[in-house]
Amino acid sequence: MSALSFERLGKSYGEAEVVREVSLTIAEGEFVSLLGPSGCGKTTILRMVAGLVAPSRGRILIGSDDVTTLPPNKRGLGLVFQSYALFPHLTVFENVAFGLRRRKVSGAELERRVKEALARVRLDAYGERFPRQLSGGQQQRVAIARAIAPQPRVLLFDEPLSNLDAQLRDEMQIELKRLQRGLGITTLFVTHDQGEALSMSDRVCVMAKGVMQQFATPEDIYHRPATSFVASFIGKPNRLQGMVATREGQGGSLRLGTGLTLQAAHIDAALGAKVDVVIRQEAIRLRSGQPEPDELAGTIALRSFSGARVQYVVRLAEGVELIAETPSSGPDSALDPGTPVSLVIDAGSVFAMASEGAAA
Repeated sequence: MSALSFERLGKSYGEAEVVREVSLTIAEGEFVSLLGPSGCGKTTILRMVAGLVAPSRGRILIGSDDVTTLPPNKRGLGLVFQSYALFPHLTVFENVAFGLRRRKVSGAELERRVKEALARVRLDAYGERFPRQLSGGQQQRVAIARAIAPQPRVLLFDEPLSNLDAQLRDEMQIELKRLQRGLGITTLFVTHDQGEALSMSDRVCVMAKGVMQQFATPEDIYHRPATSFVASFIGKPNRLQGMVATREGQGGSLRLGTGLTLQAAHIDAALGAKVDVVIRQEAIRLRSGQPEPDELAGTIALRSFSGARVQYVVRLAEGVELIAETPSSGPDSALDPGTPVSLVIDAGSVFAMASEGAAA
């Protein structure tokens, strides 16, 4: 049974179309992320679901109920904002109790549900504190407890981790996923961070310019991108221009320059067509020495150490440059600039699609 669905959902401001004909169905208990760059329409969709923005067209259904025109407090939703939106003059207990009191919950039932929600986020000993006495991560957990206390049908998150530092953000990803699994609440999560979306979600909806590009599992989004935008947005891509030199099955070979040919397992263009080529940084392996017939020759132009990984800028023939990423503990982690190298590129991680405006 579907818990949340959109039918040709759209939003326009004057002539500016912010969301275009988005249709998707989210199953009961599913964790779905809306992922995309700023301005892609993901937050507008969330706000339409929450009842904070009126759609220009389309329908929103929670279960079998059409809630498109219902006010926010009639939709049975829990919403966690990026800014937490805690009341500074109320204790943690009263912040969590706020929504319950508005629903006329009181007495022993209110106390039980508040304590249960705080226990879920491991803050049961913090009920008498004020928000100013909590860390950023603790404040975020209070906001989550407040959202789940009324036992909503659907839980909405609007970039809830963006204000946290990197380490705390990683910890909260695990906490949120564990909490959502434990509660079994259908969840719609908005983020521009692909790491969050891929690691936490059952399925991911990738958005660009108000259009749904792909709605699939994280594995399909990463390994089988449906559009050139998804291929270039997900992972750490190298973006190049080329043409289709040969075709064989779903793939073939690409010509990046007069002397550079590359095998690709995914080509969505006709023989001879100009293509946008995406090569994931992590799909490139480097080794010193002369290249084999199916390898490319290059020279290390720049080395950058970033802890667990090392990035190299590798200069190929005709001024083409690729960025390769390798584990910092690996055998090729200490190559100096100027070192000749061979590049071994996994054809399964090379994506080529017809350039925009070019004939396929």
